Amino acid sequence: MAGRKFLTISLLMLNLLSLLPLLTVSFSPDHPTDRRILVLLDDLALKSSHSIFFTSLQFRGFDLDFKLADDPSIAVKRYGQYLYDGLILFSPSTDRFGGSLDLEGVLDFVDSGHDLILAADVSASDLIRSVAAECGVDFDEDPSAMVIDHTGYSVSQIEGDHTLIAADDFVQSDVILGSTKIEAPVLFKGTGHSLNPGNSLALKVLSASSSAYAANPASKLSNPPSLTGTAVSLVSVVQARNNARIIISGSLDLFSNRLFRSAVQKVGSSYKYEKSGNEQFVTELSKWVFHERGHLKAVNLKHNKVEGTEEPSMYRINDDLEFSVEIFEWAGSSWVPYVADDVQVQFYMMSPYVLKTLSTNQKGLYHTSFKVPDAYGVFQFKVEYQRLGYTSLSLSKQIPVRPFRHNEYERFITTAFPYYGASFSMMAGFFIFSIVYLYNK
Repeated sequence: MAGRKFLTISLLMLNLLSLLPLLTVSFSPDHPTDRRILVLLDDLALKSSHSIFFTSLQFRGFDLDFKLADDPSIAVKRYGQYLYDGLILFSPSTDRFGGSLDLEGVLDFVDSGHDLILAADVSASDLIRSVAAECGVDFDEDPSAMVIDHTGYSVSQIEGDHTLIAADDFVQSDVILGSTKIEAPVLFKGTGHSLNPGNSLALKVLSASSSAYAANPASKLSNPPSLTGTAVSLVSVVQARNNARIIISGSLDLFSNRLFRSAVQKVGSSYKYEKSGNEQFVTELSKWVFHERGHLKAVNLKHNKVEGTEEPSMYRINDDLEFSVEIFEWAGSSWVPYVADDVQVQFYMMSPYVLKTLSTNQKGLYHTSFKVPDAYGVFQFKVEYQRLGYTSLSLSKQIPVRPFRHNEYERFITTAFPYYGASFSMMAGFFIFSIVYLYNK
């Protein structure tokens, strides 16, 4: 009996030790880049047909774990700890994930602050559509619909159905797509989607042109298409309130070696690019989704009276105070100072009594000074910072504010001088009146 108990404890310790390598490289606030990523595939042949994308991730230090989407050994969590920091779903036709992973498991994974790349196509299953819908993205209701553009296709498809689109309507954001402009159009062949208007967290990063629409290319249109023009999103991103990031693409081929290496010439243009913009687009987007760029942290939130350096336990109304905070951005391998001119602080009690834009020394330090309002109670210093493509910051620090004590008021208040004059003139008038009244015959 004792030997069996010892064996059970030994096996448990071995299992826990097997988790240590995973936990040491996992996502952390001080080292925010995801490191271990689970890749679920419809077919293991995708490892070779999409090898350029996977190799670029591995070259940047990511550990990819490839599995078939229906593999019964799939597990993203063990003993309450997540085994992976990111999830790539290159399995559009999968009706059911293997192992313990299901729709709720994917959503819980994102709700826990982890990141997701989802690629679909015309074969997208109800499961994949449901994952996208829960993220605020709705694929076309017609499962056979593809994005068609008769004025924005690649010229290599002149005699075809114009479903190979040369798209160049990118989101204007350096933090999401990098500071280097994507010159060549991106080749896209797949299904379109729209953003749920009730989800303010979703954003189109690659849109179709105004002449595009979604329909079945093999059949004649009998009704107006449900998705048309720039409302058709080809690739969208979502940044959740917990700063988890999601990419949703309507094309699995977007990530393929074939489209990475293809030359592209947009119809109506005389210039032919030797290489499409797919590789640059996907690489820069993957840097964003896996927190290699645009991840902020705030440290050293401080406040003190102007004439002091120590943080007081409370302030008095009308005190002059100084406030400062340091903000840094993760640059893929180290923290660098974040520079912006739109960071603000609120001095808050039920509503902001003071709202000040912080000045910066260009080295990550943001600071300002202001006078405590003439109101007492429990206040908060609040920094709520949200900017396109960056993780949001939400900082607060509570501090009470007291009124003047009875012995701290000024002996003579300047604004009360008229009342002082009225009082003394009344006394003087009464004295003169008394003399006149008493001694006048």
